[in-house]
Amino acid sequence: MPAQAETVLAAPEAAVKANETPGLKTAVFAGGCFWGMEAVFSHVKGVKSVVSGFEGGARQDAHYERVSEGDTGHAEAVRITYDPAKIRYDQLLQVFFGVASDPTELNRQGPDTGTQYRNAIVPLSPEQRRVTAGYLAQLKVLNLWKRPIVTAVEPDKGFFPAEDYHQDFALKNPDHGYIKRWDAPKVAALKRLYPQFWQSTFTRN
Repeated sequence: MPAQAETVLAAPEAAVKANETPGLKTAVFAGGCFWGMEAVFSHVKGVKSVVSGFEGGARQDAHYERVSEGDTGHAEAVRITYDPAKIRYDQLLQVFFGVASDPTELNRQGPDTGTQYRNAIVPLSPEQRRVTAGYLAQLKVLNLWKRPIVTAVEPDKGFFPAEDYHQDFALKNPDHGYIKRWDAPKVAALKRLYPQFWQSTFTRN
């Protein structure tokens, strides 16, 4: 099968810009398999680390095999540590909507189906909630996608890192069939559509 990814497009600059205090910040996004989300954000300038894990459920169930059953409430997600002096939260949202995930797919991404693959944003501060609400409203008015945006905004119930073998997965397994077909095209799209955010090196966890 040829390499392919979910729908990608050049999501616009946010009308509502993030006004963040100095110092490293954290963002949590869910958008399908965390391998691809991690691969994309690990190539974004100003990102200091990307951890694959789970959000939305209880700590005791936050294990890959258990979450994969689809009934724990978790979503596969990434926790991004970033420097807002180099990449703002609203710019991370641009990347999230533009190339990291397809915001029109309900409880799935590409070949993966189930609530654990849902598209969701988990604001961790009032400022992140403000910026998220503004950007979602902006995108829904622009109607850039052929289908409605179904991205959920979810409360922070805790983020739980996945097993070690999931971390830096695309870097360690570039020839894995899933990575080549679904995730490498997302990374290529980041470079093509957002050259201002692109860095060639992969930021290790």
